[in-house]
Amino acid sequence: MRVEYTKGERASRELIMLQRQSSEAAAGRKMKVMLIFPPDWFPSEPYLSLPSLTAVLRQAGHQVVQKDINLEMWDWYFSEGFLKKVLRKVPQQLDRLRKLAKKRELEDWEQDLQLQLCEVSRQRIDELIKKSEQAKAIIRGEIFYEIDQLEWAIQVFREVTAVISLVYAPARICMPPMETNLSYKVFISSEVIEAVNDTQVNIYRDVFDQLVKPAIEAEQPDVIGISIVLQQQMFSSMTFCALIKQHFPHIHVTIGGNTVTRLRDVLPQSPLFQYFDSAVVYEGETAFVQLVSAVGAKQSLADVPNTIYKDEAGVHVSATSFAEDMQTLPPPDFDGLPLEKYFVPTKILPYLATRGCYWGRCEFCDHGEGYTAGYRSKKIQDVLAEITYLRDKYGARHFHFTDESYPPALFRKLARGLIETNMGIVWTTHMRFEKSLLEDQVWQDAKESGCKYLHFGYESGNERVLKLMDKATTTAIMTEHLKRTAEAGIWNHCMGFFGFPGETREEAWSSVQFLEQNRDYVHSLGFGTFDLGRHNPVAKNPEKFGVTAYKNPEWDLALDYYFTVKQGLSIEEAERVFEEFERNHNPGWDLRLFIREYIFLYIARFGLQKLPDLQYRSAKIIGASPTLAGKM
Repeated sequence: MRVEYTKGERASRELIMLQRQSSEAAAGRKMKVMLIFPPDWFPSEPYLSLPSLTAVLRQAGHQVVQKDINLEMWDWYFSEGFLKKVLRKVPQQLDRLRKLAKKRELEDWEQDLQLQLCEVSRQRIDELIKKSEQAKAIIRGEIFYEIDQLEWAIQVFREVTAVISLVYAPARICMPPMETNLSYKVFISSEVIEAVNDTQVNIYRDVFDQLVKPAIEAEQPDVIGISIVLQQQMFSSMTFCALIKQHFPHIHVTIGGNTVTRLRDVLPQSPLFQYFDSAVVYEGETAFVQLVSAVGAKQSLADVPNTIYKDEAGVHVSATSFAEDMQTLPPPDFDGLPLEKYFVPTKILPYLATRGCYWGRCEFCDHGEGYTAGYRSKKIQDVLAEITYLRDKYGARHFHFTDESYPPALFRKLARGLIETNMGIVWTTHMRFEKSLLEDQVWQDAKESGCKYLHFGYESGNERVLKLMDKATTTAIMTEHLKRTAEAGIWNHCMGFFGFPGETREEAWSSVQFLEQNRDYVHSLGFGTFDLGRHNPVAKNPEKFGVTAYKNPEWDLALDYYFTVKQGLSIEEAERVFEEFERNHNPGWDLRLFIREYIFLYIARFGLQKLPDLQYRSAKIIGASPTLAGKM
């Protein structure tokens, strides 16, 4: 099913520019904007939303302060200052448990927590401080490329976050993988509000006091924008919003990002709107620039496209939508971000040449919900010029092209252009298996251009299921792709899932068999089970797929639903297939590294000959399970 983009009345560029000029003329002054990227995300590279907005805001003459609070938070967690704070919290947590024990019998986990807290001595904290500083030095230096040292550093991060969790229990802090859990449900507004006000578990209140509040006091911004990419970031984002409105009520607070766009139909009625003033949905560059100007001019936001806002009369939704012209957007602006503090030994910069997906027909995918227009691309000469500019300005040689799926024609032109301009970079991106790319010259060019790592949308290795999904590819094309990338020295990572509606157990297992048959060419995997997303084509056409969705009205922020099927695997059966896959698969796919950017850096440095060193060895990581669950 082709993605439908009719989401609101489309505003012309001429109208948008006229409204923007009117707002700016009325404002009479340029604004100061603080952009925040909130926890939790792995701190290996900047997320592109902030630099993209910064570029257009600065182009319009506004002053911008970029704050990657996610990065600053993890750096703070693994520091002497924070770990001494943890030590001071130990007696407070023990006292809380003692008072609780007078009211009722402690549960088993609470008794275990008491015992573990008693072991958090000054000596242990001093040891963790030394190990944390050493671990950060490893991941930011050349020693990163010694796999045993890197593995040790990652284990230190796990050990430290486990100790941090003790004083914020029943919250659980974890990195990596990113599995922080505040013990509240993120898909229910009332529980998000409870989490915001829970001074025991909500570690983000301390993050606000340490990192966000001092920055606001120092910079005195007029507008603060928070980019929410993952739903899990709602906890930190709403905490920041609530505390900003408490301490700085005069500042206009707006939220945006992928999760906000996906929740656009429920936000106007949500009690969460008490914490912020406006929300920008879909693409944000033009809308946010116009919003900032309107706030500065003390004008209504009614004419700002892609916006949900509140005033004295209530909450309103903009009647117009706007999609960006890729040709007019400037390159991302990373100035002000502490690029040297990311948890990598060398800079990795994200770059986006396209919007939307050129295919746009996969029945399980809802990426198109982030846009009000179809696929668009920058011209190849502009792409090459901007990559050159970013390379030279920031001294970056590693690039992550974050396009949803790199189009075949642009892939060819990019590889050829990088060679002809002698760009000297290494890069990674995301792709479909395409018949049109099965030529020797394509992969020779990709290799010479510095392509090192490709994420493929594999989904299934069964022909009938691929047709159900409208993937428009075959196992023969997949096989040829995998061979050609491996022979070119390019790491391939296959992302798939079990349980697409109508898929049988035999068909699901044939996906595994296909990969096993091609194990010599498949380097790593990321598998899961099918989710019935709020906006995906299956959810919009349940009769076509024999699906019945169960929507709990209390779960107002739910982005996916429990469902049953008329034919094929149920959710529970798909989970069992996944568990069986976890127990029975090629052990070569269990890697000692499961952080995407880290594999990219290793392959960029060593090539595929490093593969045996990257494969899992149980003796090396104590406490880490050798499974694919949650990895990649």
